[in-house]
Amino acid sequence: MIKLHFLGAIQQVTGSCYLLEIDERKLLLECGMIQGEIKPNKPVEKFFHFDPRALDAVVLSHAHIDHSGLLPALVREGYTGPVFVTLPTFDLLGVMLKDAAFLQQKDVEWENKKRLRAGKAPIDPLYDINDVEQVLKQVVPVDYGERSRLLKGVDVCFHDAGHIIGSSIVELWMSDKQQTRKLVFSGDLGNKCSPLLRDPHLIEEADVLLLESTYGDRDHRPAAGTIEEFKQVLDAAMEDQGNVFIPSFAVGRTQDLIYHLGQFYHDGKLQQQKVYLDSPMAASVNDVYLRHTELYNDDNPAFNKSINSGVGWQKWLPSLTYTRSTEESMALNTISSGAIIIAGSGMCTGGRIRHHLKHNLWHRRSHIVFVGFQARGTLGRALVDGAQRVNFMGMEFMVNAQIHTLGGFSAHAGQSQLVEWADHFKPKRPRLYLVHGELDKMLCLQKRLMEDHQWYANIPSQGEVIEL
Repeated sequence: MIKLHFLGAIQQVTGSCYLLEIDERKLLLECGMIQGEIKPNKPVEKFFHFDPRALDAVVLSHAHIDHSGLLPALVREGYTGPVFVTLPTFDLLGVMLKDAAFLQQKDVEWENKKRLRAGKAPIDPLYDINDVEQVLKQVVPVDYGERSRLLKGVDVCFHDAGHIIGSSIVELWMSDKQQTRKLVFSGDLGNKCSPLLRDPHLIEEADVLLLESTYGDRDHRPAAGTIEEFKQVLDAAMEDQGNVFIPSFAVGRTQDLIYHLGQFYHDGKLQQQKVYLDSPMAASVNDVYLRHTELYNDDNPAFNKSINSGVGWQKWLPSLTYTRSTEESMALNTISSGAIIIAGSGMCTGGRIRHHLKHNLWHRRSHIVFVGFQARGTLGRALVDGAQRVNFMGMEFMVNAQIHTLGGFSAHAGQSQLVEWADHFKPKRPRLYLVHGELDKMLCLQKRLMEDHQWYANIPSQGEVIEL
């Protein structure tokens, strides 16, 4: 008997996690954090609804923290088996999980200061750098397009999803004592307008399909219009004698932004004289992207020549400066105008962007540009939803800055792209389950699939179990 447990990213976007039972074998597909839910005093058993020691293998579609961020906790709780990923994902995990461990350590230090004053016992982080190092020892990199044996009767094949470097669509073949079933997990499908990466690989056969639905309710604005709007925002900031602040995900979105800013520079359209990448993690991710330029598309030969020049990103965008130290980051808040500051995190849940918002959110000449999805409950979501006042870092702030949302820069496929990709599964339609989306978005995609293709899409509930 083959069973699938829906444990995470169910009627929400983050926290990807699915457990597969194939007779006595147990395979975990994804091990992600729920955005904004990691609290320093939350017990680890609240995250895992299974025994980590009983798992035989783990498969990850890509390195984003909402897909990988609980791996070190899994290892701390006793998981000793392999973690199958693509090679670029392995490279990214070393950067991202170490950063996550560092941030948790800082959160715990802050929490323990409060607990000490309250006469409470100190707590430990969910995981630390030693757990991350152990995870990396257990990783097994697999090439795109290579069908590999995970366990007895269980094979995997990764295909390029075009979302971030190393992201994959996952094919799984699972055999119990009676039958073989094929499950396809879309992972996060990339936007076909990505300036760097290739379009998602097409697959035509499956018994069960798990399809992401982050933007299941709408299509993105065409790329040309979004790029023009971005240019207008930059020009408006110069007219206002202000700065531009871009909360950006370190992986994927930051590299796309540098690409577009570099194109403005080469076209003579970039008025700002300095672009600051205020994220040590994003700077490290840039290095990973440079190690895998063979995965880029061929749309812009001039960019590919620059990026492979030995100088890399700063050859393409000469005004780019990395601010690695805390002191360099703090100094950016003394710049009165004419700067573009890209800083993490993308949803403003942590990182240096919150310090920049603290100093600039109440200035009318500041421009805040959101270029990615903002999950419910995050500071970023409050700002794009039009909040006039927000609370963070223990203070209340008036929102006077100009807030811009550029949805066309999303690294996720829009509704029509999702439907078009899924429509290649024919003539036999697999059983379809929508994951990675808020319920209202899922319902829109469900309706579109039924109306256009007479294909019913199931919307699973948290903890639901199905038989394959």
